[in-house]
Amino acid sequence: MLSFENPYAFLLLILIAGCMLLCKEKKRAIYFPNTALLTSLTKSKQLLLNILKATSLGLLVIGLASPIKTQQIILDNSKGHEISLILDASGSMAYQDKFRIVKSIMIDFISQRKTDKLALSIFADFAYTVVPLTYDKKSVIKMLNNIEIGVAGRRKTALYEALFLSAKLFNNSKSKERIAILLTDGKDNADSVPLDIALERVKKNKIKIYTVAVGNERDYNADILKHIANSTGAKFFSANSKESIQKIYKQINQLEKSKINIHKYEKKTYYFHYPLGLSLVFLLIYFWRKNTWILNK
Repeated sequence: MLSFENPYAFLLLILIAGCMLLCKEKKRAIYFPNTALLTSLTKSKQLLLNILKATSLGLLVIGLASPIKTQQIILDNSKGHEISLILDASGSMAYQDKFRIVKSIMIDFISQRKTDKLALSIFADFAYTVVPLTYDKKSVIKMLNNIEIGVAGRRKTALYEALFLSAKLFNNSKSKERIAILLTDGKDNADSVPLDIALERVKKNKIKIYTVAVGNERDYNADILKHIANSTGAKFFSANSKESIQKIYKQINQLEKSKINIHKYEKKTYYFHYPLGLSLVFLLIYFWRKNTWILNK
């Protein structure tokens, strides 16, 4: 809705109207033989000048009143989670098209998170945060769509580093329900961060780590993944098909939700430059017409 930031500026219209009626402009006396023609010309020109002057001053007052459009943005997450999605993007995820399948399931999962705050991290030779915690689901989905195997290397699996990095995302979190979903098809072999250090940070930030193993059981360490999940109060899942992965994300989707903060923002768009610009145009026309005498035959 359009409103005015300084509505009291419209009181100037009273002053302007009073001045236009009472403050008569002093003019030079000119003797002209045909007074009837002169009267007709001056009245016509004066009327136009008064309209231009009144329009210019009126637009100036509107500009001073500062028209604005206020849009209230309410991030109403009265019930929801803060969720960090951690995805294995190592070379082994290309086998049997696992990476593409997992991405499509994750996108569907993200689309259902109406009241959640999400983050996205990936890992392979190293781990990095793609999107920090945000309510903007479209950005998370867009970035996930653009991720391909190889962006973080292909040869290693920095699983513990990813766990540690994701835990740091919650350093300033005030949510009571902090969750990370770690999906992998392999074992940590990067040796960049020890497991106990990563878990220490996870527990300090009170994060539940749901671990999801995909593919062949010989490729991942189920005991380690169970330990990570159980020690943080979460669960371990294993899947070897698209359907089973979908079921896992559906189970996680049914988790009990708790209250998190509601944020309200006001977005203001200012339009004062439009009436001020038009006021200047009418003022220029006014001075041009005032100093120009055109007779049409």
